[in-house]
Amino acid sequence: MTLPRLALAVIGDEIGPTLDEMISFCAENDVRRLDMRTVGGRNLMGMKLDEVAGIARTLEKAGLSIPTFVSPVLKWAMPGKEAAGGKVDFAFDPATCPSDDPLAYAFDVAIVLKARKLRVFTHLRYPGYQPFDLVPPFERLTDLAAGYSVDLEVENEPVCNVGSVADLVAFFEEFPEPLPTTLKPLLDIGNAWAIGAPPSDAEVDALAEHIDAIHLKDRDMTAKRTVPLGDGDIPWADELKRLLRGVKVPEVLASIETHCPSDGRNATARSVAALRRIAGEIGVEVV
Repeated sequence: MTLPRLALAVIGDEIGPTLDEMISFCAENDVRRLDMRTVGGRNLMGMKLDEVAGIARTLEKAGLSIPTFVSPVLKWAMPGKEAAGGKVDFAFDPATCPSDDPLAYAFDVAIVLKARKLRVFTHLRYPGYQPFDLVPPFERLTDLAAGYSVDLEVENEPVCNVGSVADLVAFFEEFPEPLPTTLKPLLDIGNAWAIGAPPSDAEVDALAEHIDAIHLKDRDMTAKRTVPLGDGDIPWADELKRLLRGVKVPEVLASIETHCPSDGRNATARSVAALRRIAGEIGVEVV
């Protein structure tokens, strides 16, 4: 059985805050895709479109494409609900968006970047959450996705309502049929391991047919910290094999989200090398 190939990407600000750092890293490590989230510590959702366009032109001149706008959409409290609290990385206040319609604006940013994927969340976790709570906002998002011809990538994020892979399965099962073709699960296996809930075979099988993108990071479970890919306890060769055997598309975007801010550039370089090595061990092409 031939497994789908992996299209390697890295998230730009995992390398460093500036475009120069991102571009030089890609040249040194033979990476041609950058998923974009922040530049200079500022989320692209908080920038005006002409500034986003300048970023896009600079990266395009460097020969880099942007598959995904790694947006903060819905990584904020649901109206009328009080979030559980705690530290939230890359949280976003929609009031800081230049538009009074932040959902539509996220798609505008994606189009300016020429990104065909938009990463989204599921509101910050609150007591009493039920999967149906997310249907109304996601009906709006899927309508926008159809209009913009951009795919929605829904990530499992521990601080959000969909925090585990089981939560991701429950959300997709709750969404009305027929499932919009633009609605995709962005599986983050590292996030699942970090909360002590590695995905089961049944959970992976339930999502695999819809998956066209994954996030990659590793975890030292004893030290309870994120480490470069290949340096932690997640059995990535096994995880990739069991996921890819159920995927229907010929190519999966594999985006490295290192989460090692104290040594981001080196950690990301080690992660890129590790992915290429692991993929080689299981007979998967990395492009």
